[in-house]
Amino acid sequence: MIYKFILVSDEIDDFRRDITIDSEATFFELHETILDSVGYAKDQITSFFLCDEDWSKKAEITLIDMDHNSDEDVYVMEKCRLSELLEDERQKLIYVFEPLTERCFFMELREITWGKSQDKPQIVKSVGNPPEQISPYLEDLDVFVPRVDLDADLDLGNEEDFFDDDFNLEDYDEESFNDY
Repeated sequence: MIYKFILVSDEIDDFRRDITIDSEATFFELHETILDSVGYAKDQITSFFLCDEDWSKKAEITLIDMDHNSDEDVYVMEKCRLSELLEDERQKLIYVFEPLTERCFFMELREITWGKSQDKPQIVKSVGNPPEQISPYLEDLDVFVPRVDLDADLDLGNEEDFFDDDFNLEDYDEESFNDY
């Protein structure tokens, strides 16, 4: 199957992107295609949200595994195929490209073409300029915007280092704490 998505922005009236992609592609491939279509850097943490017909967020598909300890299902873009979560035309999604301010594109699975496949995603319509990737408001405030390097090996240490036994509360008395 081939999915055709339409992306629009609530910030720019004449902005629109139409993307076709194979249903067996991953959300990560769709993410990369969206970024390519708007010329955004690929160093931001982003998420897709499946939405109901009123744009209320339901399931989240994250760029990286945040190791959530929740009762909700957690989906990661690289591991989740579009066909696993999308099966109906008119399915609504939100693609959050700036998580600090929740700036996003509104997406709709406009059309499903059955019995066909597609090797690579394609941008079939490109109208207007996208909004700036980083809000000028955040840049004016000199706010730290987290970046992600998906190719970097994250070394977060191990649990033994974190829970080092060198600290012992009994070594400190009340007067020591009052000095601070």
